[in-house]
Amino acid sequence: MFHRAERFNAEIFFVFVRDLRSVSCHAGRRVELILDNAKYHHARLHEGWRRKCLARFAMNFLPPYSPELNPIERVRKLGRRIATHNRYFSGLQEIRGAIEHTLSLWHFGNETLRRLCAII
Repeated sequence: MFHRAERFNAEIFFVFVRDLRSVSCHAGRRVELILDNAKYHHARLHEGWRRKCLARFAMNFLPPYSPELNPIERVRKLGRRIATHNRYFSGLQEIRGAIEHTLSLWHFGNETLRRLCAII
């Protein structure tokens, strides 16, 4: 269903939310998606689709410039500190490897992620 892309843009986001809606519609409940204000979240490409699906699948946007409300910012900060802080990398591949390794440790979740994201 979901695939990994080298670059995330409006087209990839649109595929993602359509797939997410397709999977979640079987639950019979309204889905409320909370998003930051990345340009691809507001793209005209999927504006009509967003309006059409609003009754069962809503996209809510955080206020601009509010990193304190976005848990991923806390995850990014800790990930950067663990993976890249105060280290020398000879190339982009090394940086990518260090970040991917750190994220792989969190793949199935853990207490640290639960605290960072305030998931109880």
